[in-house]
Amino acid sequence: MSTTSPTQTETARQLLPRATPAEAGISAAGIAAFLDAVEARGIELHSLMVVHAGRVAAEGWWAPYAPDRPHLLYSLSKSFTSTAAGFAIAEGLFSLDDKIVDLLPAHVPDNVDAAVASLTVHHVLSMSTGHTADTLERAYELEPDDVVRGFLRQPPQAPVGSRHVYNNSCTYVVATLVAELSGTHLIDYLRPRLFEPLGITPGHWDTDGQGNALGFSGLHLTTESIAAFGQLLLAGGRWQGTQVLPEGWVELATRSHVRTDSDPATSIDWAQGYGYQFWMARHGFRGDGAYGQFCVVVPDSDLVLATTSATDDMQGILTAAWTHLLPAVGAPDADPAATARLSGRLAGLALPVVEADPGAAPGEPVAFVVADGGEPGPLPAGTRVEVVPAADGWQATFAFSGGTVRIDGAPTAWVETEVTTAVGLVRSSRRGRSRESTAVLARGGWQADGTFEADVMLAELPHRFRLRGADGVATAAWNAVPLAGVRFEAHLP
Repeated sequence: MSTTSPTQTETARQLLPRATPAEAGISAAGIAAFLDAVEARGIELHSLMVVHAGRVAAEGWWAPYAPDRPHLLYSLSKSFTSTAAGFAIAEGLFSLDDKIVDLLPAHVPDNVDAAVASLTVHHVLSMSTGHTADTLERAYELEPDDVVRGFLRQPPQAPVGSRHVYNNSCTYVVATLVAELSGTHLIDYLRPRLFEPLGITPGHWDTDGQGNALGFSGLHLTTESIAAFGQLLLAGGRWQGTQVLPEGWVELATRSHVRTDSDPATSIDWAQGYGYQFWMARHGFRGDGAYGQFCVVVPDSDLVLATTSATDDMQGILTAAWTHLLPAVGAPDADPAATARLSGRLAGLALPVVEADPGAAPGEPVAFVVADGGEPGPLPAGTRVEVVPAADGWQATFAFSGGTVRIDGAPTAWVETEVTTAVGLVRSSRRGRSRESTAVLARGGWQADGTFEADVMLAELPHRFRLRGADGVATAAWNAVPLAGVRFEAHLP
């Protein structure tokens, strides 16, 4: 049994220099006001890093999230795929004006539509292909083993280049271009060009059934890696005096190439235009991923904001940043104790936890059966859950048609279990293959009324589920439903 503690912050590798808010030229009270605003909106942050003038002025992780553990970036991954394309263009592997059908001839369907044949690298980078909806699901349906071909089989509904629509297939095509024309996996292509110069040790990049990096999602990085990437972009691609990114690429990738205000329901910061896999914002630009994975860069304020999160209110994070962080730049604190208060607050961040009664645990195993709560859910209906007393806590076994999973937990601390199997956690069979291992964190236990309640967290994802059991029946519900349908389907010996 391994417990997880906020003291893990002490082991994280530092990529950026640290400073107090005053030393970095930003108000501690303003950062605290940002936190207040986020909390008032009910936004669940998992981590935060504020960088001003190249130095980290504030950082925090909501335990059990910790600085040394990678976090799924969701669509913030797209900005890294774009960066790979920037290197590939600089190295002559392809150009912005090259046609996709010429670069990837093995993926071109017979009798390809003329508009599809005209699509260039520029069009897929800027998601201005003329399609009026995301084509990814249809691409998988048409060609389960060749998403690029599935995309190229879908004629656009509007003139090519005339409009923007958020289109995950476009990023998959960019990732395929880089991988096939360089002859290496996307993450390995970026490793010597981007990650190693910045000192980043990347986590994995989720792949599909053919072993291809998804490109549009799936990259796992630490919060400081996100912040370092943002600082690199803010500096025009320079890092510690060395030009890491191709000269001029940042300016090209982070300016608007197509309008994004055609949808009247679009939130204001999603209506400012789209670059090459970067969103323009009311202030600066950003890479962003579902549920609030942000790399926000505001060159005019010399500011970078990195967050990981599990919220549907992504606009709320940006609005709080514009309202409180931007005015904090260059505004000294009137209260000298503001820095100490902020430091103490950041050190004590934690997710809300189940309050369990260590003395209420029964002395023998108790079994529950998961009720049908509708899909998608973390545990299939009919799963048998058995909770067994263990030293300092409990062990839960989930048994269902796909196999058996066992995890450890405790009433007063998060406990980590490394699930290592040939299957591990399975995402959608089309979108991504399974992982061979994953860390699961659990905390909670028995209540005085005889019910069992615990949180089970997938350590490198923004997702956890609340497990409740009473009178032989269990329920399991996500805090935020994973976009790829993560669920347990493992067998442990």
